Amino acid sequence: MRNPTSSTTRRSVLKIAAAALGAQASAGSSDLVRFGHTDLRVSRLCQGTAFRQLKRDGDDPGGQAVLRRCLDLGINFFDSSNAYGWGGAETALGKALAGRRDKAVICTKVSPHAAPGTSENPTLSREFVFREVEASLRRLQTDYIDLYLYHNPDNVTPAEVLADTMDRLVRAGKIRYWGASNFSGKQVAELVQLGKRKGKAAIAGLEDYYNIIAGSRGDFMERELFPQIRRGRLGLMAFSPIGEGRLAPERPLDRTKPWAPVADAVDEVAKQLGATRPQICVAWVLTRPEVTCVLAGAERPEHVDDNFRGTQIKIPADALQRLNEASARLRGVDTSG
Repeated sequence: MRNPTSSTTRRSVLKIAAAALGAQASAGSSDLVRFGHTDLRVSRLCQGTAFRQLKRDGDDPGGQAVLRRCLDLGINFFDSSNAYGWGGAETALGKALAGRRDKAVICTKVSPHAAPGTSENPTLSREFVFREVEASLRRLQTDYIDLYLYHNPDNVTPAEVLADTMDRLVRAGKIRYWGASNFSGKQVAELVQLGKRKGKAAIAGLEDYYNIIAGSRGDFMERELFPQIRRGRLGLMAFSPIGEGRLAPERPLDRTKPWAPVADAVDEVAKQLGATRPQICVAWVLTRPEVTCVLAGAERPEHVDDNFRGTQIKIPADALQRLNEASARLRGVDTSG
């Protein structure tokens, strides 16, 4: 780690530069919003790199086309993880942002899982996280990460150690802000409480699954995480707006599934507004005040366009009520299958 004097100075410079860049960007685009209590200014659509069909590496022209289309549209928020392609996705993102790093807000994550074929059984120890952040920085071709998340809890490392590890990375200038993904409500509550310690870097945001057909997982979000988001003034990246592909228009709708009536309601509203199903799904998620941005996994440039248009749609009150009622019928229902 760098010595305290140089890292503190460097972090101050980064913060001033980023704030100026955010002010400039927000002056040119009304679509950028503040991420939680931070000074990050992000687009309401975040593009993920957990590609399912495309390769998770820097040599796939399809992935590069998707990421560059995002930049062309003014989408500035990108998400990755050391576990996506075990570094390949970060490499792809770094290549796409080469020469345009100042146009992007990068979020990546550290997973407490070992790469296939290795004997390591890691936990989120300081040593492991310090090592992994250095590897992510190299792959991303940058010397700082805007938002660094714990990808999953390891259910071993104490919350205070998790918070202190991230605080050290912030002080060293390696990351600007930190957060968590796929944590329980109790775990998030502990991290929010630890953020109240004077002089320590507080948790800044969450990444979790939330969409119109989330069912019982949506209940968990609204009941357990939304209160913590409000309490900690956290940003939220809500991933899988079309339910992990279940609501993709090109995918035949399984009429036996409990979410089929919700898809019908979405289609009715889409027809009313001259929109597409994915656009309405994106727009619906953004009606929740706790949601900062939708994290989508477009795998073709035209999918990027579709998702982006969804961020521009304002759903009328009567149509929103219809969608809310349809989604509410899935309360307590496991829609993961």
